[in-house]
Amino acid sequence: MAVPKTATIETYFSSLTDPRCPYLVRHALLDIIILTICAVTCGADDRVAVAEYGRQKRKWLRTFLDLPNGIPSHDTLGTVFAMLSAAEFERCFIRGALARSQGNLCRAAELLGVHRNTLTRRIGAHRRARKD
Repeated sequence: MAVPKTATIETYFSSLTDPRCPYLVRHALLDIIILTICAVTCGADDRVAVAEYGRQKRKWLRTFLDLPNGIPSHDTLGTVFAMLSAAEFERCFIRGALARSQGNLCRAAELLGVHRNTLTRRIGAHRRARKD
């Protein structure tokens, strides 16, 4: 499976269900996910660190994120991630890693920071869940 030249994080996470009440949403779900991925990649290890990273890198983040209401607070980040389906979120990550690695399980596992056997088990679990 070839990775499309225009593949983005949005490509893999656009199917993620946003569980929030639409009229209460101040921050786009994809903005929150991309902010968090960037922050964790740079060493943030909790929601407070993610929010701080966002405040420090606001100018750079606005070059590719809308952020119409600024950087989400750590409370907002915690609330949103608590509401998301962990299984659905994991499926998005796995799908993205497999696409980036052109279907190579060993490379995808390396991208995700897990052993290939773990990745294989998680893929199997998601397939079984879909059959039910």
